[in-house]
Amino acid sequence: MTPTSVQDLLSHAWFGLIGLMLVLYVVTDGFDLGVGALTLLRRRESDRDLMIQSIGHVWDANETWLVALGGALFGAFPSAYAMILSDLYVPVMVLIASFIMRGAAIEFRHAAHTSKAVWDRVFGIGSLLAAISQGIVLGKILTGFVPGLSSLGFIVATVIGVVSGYCLLGATWLVKKTVGGIEHWARRCATLATFTTVAAALVVSLATLELSPVGVTRWQEHGIFHLLIALGVLAALATLYVLYAIRMRGEHGPFVGSTLLFVISFAGLAISMFPYIVPGQLTVSDAASDSTTLTFMLFGIGIVLPIMIGYNLYQYHLFRGKVVPVKH
Repeated sequence: MTPTSVQDLLSHAWFGLIGLMLVLYVVTDGFDLGVGALTLLRRRESDRDLMIQSIGHVWDANETWLVALGGALFGAFPSAYAMILSDLYVPVMVLIASFIMRGAAIEFRHAAHTSKAVWDRVFGIGSLLAAISQGIVLGKILTGFVPGLSSLGFIVATVIGVVSGYCLLGATWLVKKTVGGIEHWARRCATLATFTTVAAALVVSLATLELSPVGVTRWQEHGIFHLLIALGVLAALATLYVLYAIRMRGEHGPFVGSTLLFVISFAGLAISMFPYIVPGQLTVSDAASDSTTLTFMLFGIGIVLPIMIGYNLYQYHLFRGKVVPVKH
């Protein structure tokens, strides 16, 4: 195997690993961001207590995937890291600030007496801002950082899609973890979020054909569009399953279906972007570090990744089941 082919193999492997870490982050932290945003819609303190309690043991561990993702991007694709972070300085700073808001709020609310509702709002707003920031990041990357009114409209659509998608994950998580009034309300939220998420996804997909370098180049390659159509059919089936599971009063089915919907969508995103890491501007091969660095990092991630996955699985297993109100 020639040095060039080894370098390509390593860079492509790291593109896949970063994609894996991204989807793990989006699914895990997505549902707790969704739950946080949904707390803004509940007036009763006891309802917010139960909602936050449902994610209280897992929310901070979910964010470790974003830390791992940032470190992997910095080491494996330093050129892409520099380009993305410089162009996305404001939304990334807002994202970090929103995480600080969430972390402070979820801790201080336990010690608060008269101002507990204030900290609940801080937690909800921080969750919403985090989702909005990630929607902006997605929109800007898909448009290749091209400015203009059309790109702005595209970014608005991706923001709506991300916020709605996280609310879908959050609502189906509440269906899985709560009982009574909150569970019934969460089912209604999940149904609405399913329709808004799919609508936003359709708008973004159609706009990608005209506004994104992905649609202009990658989607027109032989076989790619047909593969994306197949993924679209799978996404439609996942959507129908979510609605069916909600209607049939399933507890785990809605969350499983919404998770599948996200995984399929991100598979389509990865296929659409490859071989670019920044559409229309920077390819995976051009942005990658040298083969020595990629190999060294591969050994490191080979140790760390199974530990992170195992810890997350154990955590979800340990805190499985419905949550019950905490007695004060």
